[in-house]
Amino acid sequence: MKVRLLIGAALGWSNMGSAFAKLPEFSTGVTLIVKNGDEAKREAYATFADAVAAAVEARRKNADAVLRLELVGGEVYRLTAPLALPREISGTQLAPTVITSTGKGKATISGARALSLNWKRFRDNVWVSDLDGPAIDQLWADGKRQIRARYPNYNPQVIPFGGYAEDALAPERVARWGNPTGGEVHAMQVARWGSVFFRIEGKNPDNNLVLGEPAGNNRVRAPENKSKIADNPYPAVPGENQPHKTQRYVENIFEELDAPGEWFFDASAKKLYYQPAVDIDPRKARFDASALEQLIVINGSRDAPVHDILLEGLEFTHTARTVLKSRETMLRSDWAIYRSGAITLEGAERIGVLNSDFRDLGGNAVVVSGYNRTIDVSGNLFDDIGGSAIHFVGRRDAVRSPVDQYADGLPTEKLDRTPGPKTEDYPAHSTARDNLITRVGVTDKQAAGIAIDIAQDIHVAHNSIYDAPRAGINIGQGNFGGHVIEFNDVFDTVLETGDHGAFNSWGRDRYWHPDLKYMRARAAADPAMPFLDAVKPVILRNNRWRTDDGFDVDLDDGSSNYEIYNNVMLRGGLKLREGFRRIVRNNIIINNGLHPHVSFPKSGDVFRSNIVMGPYQPILVDQWDDDFDSNLFANAVALKDAQKLGGDADSKYGDPMFVDAAKGDYRVKPNSPALAIGFKNFAMNFGVESPRLRAIAKTPEFPELLSGSALAPGKTYDFSGAKVKSLETLGEQSATGAPDRTGALVLSVTAGSKAAAAGLQRGDLVRSVDLVGSELVVGDAPTLLVLQASHKWQGRLKINVLRGQKIVKLEVPYE
Repeated sequence: MKVRLLIGAALGWSNMGSAFAKLPEFSTGVTLIVKNGDEAKREAYATFADAVAAAVEARRKNADAVLRLELVGGEVYRLTAPLALPREISGTQLAPTVITSTGKGKATISGARALSLNWKRFRDNVWVSDLDGPAIDQLWADGKRQIRARYPNYNPQVIPFGGYAEDALAPERVARWGNPTGGEVHAMQVARWGSVFFRIEGKNPDNNLVLGEPAGNNRVRAPENKSKIADNPYPAVPGENQPHKTQRYVENIFEELDAPGEWFFDASAKKLYYQPAVDIDPRKARFDASALEQLIVINGSRDAPVHDILLEGLEFTHTARTVLKSRETMLRSDWAIYRSGAITLEGAERIGVLNSDFRDLGGNAVVVSGYNRTIDVSGNLFDDIGGSAIHFVGRRDAVRSPVDQYADGLPTEKLDRTPGPKTEDYPAHSTARDNLITRVGVTDKQAAGIAIDIAQDIHVAHNSIYDAPRAGINIGQGNFGGHVIEFNDVFDTVLETGDHGAFNSWGRDRYWHPDLKYMRARAAADPAMPFLDAVKPVILRNNRWRTDDGFDVDLDDGSSNYEIYNNVMLRGGLKLREGFRRIVRNNIIINNGLHPHVSFPKSGDVFRSNIVMGPYQPILVDQWDDDFDSNLFANAVALKDAQKLGGDADSKYGDPMFVDAAKGDYRVKPNSPALAIGFKNFAMNFGVESPRLRAIAKTPEFPELLSGSALAPGKTYDFSGAKVKSLETLGEQSATGAPDRTGALVLSVTAGSKAAAAGLQRGDLVRSVDLVGSELVVGDAPTLLVLQASHKWQGRLKINVLRGQKIVKLEVPYE
């Protein structure tokens, strides 16, 4: 892509550098180097802002001057206001303005203020100090983030939120709080699709909380009557538009200051209270508090863009939270957002954010908002990020016939029928490459490693993304396609939410309508309608995905115009819901299969030459007229069930014969039956490329195969505390009274296990699983485990058990 030329231009500094190398070095402040022709001048400034102002003046004097700002490696630069980089500092394509570190290590740009505290003991191990200034939402002691006073207390082993409690908002508990105003409620949405936040505005005489407007979620919103009670802040909003009644907690409550590492700031009295951990003496520790939500802002326009600037080799840290400001709805998305990051770009061209570190941020890291072209975010480390790491997000006015809420829909006669975007207010021709992204969504669970909304032609390549509460890569509505997602390694995702994927997308664009019959009819009447927004295909190729509580790849709610090939899916399988033209070829789906949800007639979907190690698992599929064929299944039962749906006439079953599945090499051997159905080997090359990131990047766990040569007669498996095996012998068939040798035989059940709680007994034979009206045959014990792993998002697995010649229906809980 053209964007890669930006880095090539940056390397030009080494070719120009002979004049710079002879200049004297400075140990503090910021050095501005101005090169005019063969003459170079170096001058030191006390602050970053002063150096930028001097660079603007140098550019005013000579538009062709080459500019370079150097920050001292290892030094911390504390900003008192976000640093705005004006258009006047722009460089050229061959000589971009460079802002970088010099010397050893990276210079750190911090949004925190250093605190000068005079601690006095308040009670027991709680200390207090006067603290002037505005309210703070993050506190660090010796560089380690401390916990704002909360209930229940923080426990990193508890998912979600590090702890939650049903009685967090109970009047009995609220009665203990003198003045909770300014506290916060953090909750999951009722179906665990994401998080939602409320500011506490006070409490009523009956000790029910008064809550502010919801933030961070487009599904949970206040009704007109604004009923505000603790058990359900908005009871007038039905169904999915509610906060979770159990998974919630409160923070910033003085009376909940009761655990080591907790703190509370009384903004009215200007006092900071702190209960230190046992290894911290507050009188000797260094304290920092959040002050800024943004560090560097680039704000131009399409007609007058800021351009040709490289931010390289820097560290960005310690910004404030922004979740309570996240109220901009995202076009029928689950999300509500706030357009702010440690680095925020709008109206920019040819900007590079390169080889830098983003650590311990309260909100998003890099937000590319509105009109942007050729933005390159590459070679960076993102670790411990309150929101998303990288978000490409256009403006609503770029979308034709925009609709904000999920349940709303425009009638056909009101749709703008012009294909593509309406304006240019969206990111395009940009790159996120070779980034290591871990521990995102620390505060806001409605976050992703890389998020794309209202954008076109975004290249996402060779990133390693893991430890995410939701999707690793998320594509939302209003997208015009052209994205290429390749060679990424995305795993350990959907850790705190549910019903998503390591890759997740929505397609609730202008053709989409919440009334399925209405949408189906108008799409049938006009087959071009699904492509009015998705004008270019989105390509997913050569990636590795793993999600243990959801789908590896989840194309949800109308996602259309996708080409998916050469992917390894390690756990959750592939979901296709409602869309059109999803071309799926030459993928490897380990221990799972295809999840077709809600079909459309003549959708144009293709599913060919894939290795499918689990059965198809259809939901609300009325007809099967797509091109599904020439796939390799794990066993005869899965193939037979697929053929009953009307496809896969030329598909086969058998052991794919992987080269070394235990080490993640899923290429097949020369005599594999996969080659006969058209499968072709592809390189197992995923994740970050640069040596510094590869040295610290993790890789996913490779699962034990549940089919193929790894299986042996009599092998047993754990099923929620029950020991099960495949029904294999005539004697086992006779003892259970089964009509054939399919099913999972229960050998024993551990007392107190989930299987025992469900009523499973020794000698039971699990024959099938009920899935939203579909009955999926349990061909063997591994198939039962595949089906169990596929449907955690439903909360319970409904099984049909043969017991005493009768079918008994049981429900095995996941939690």
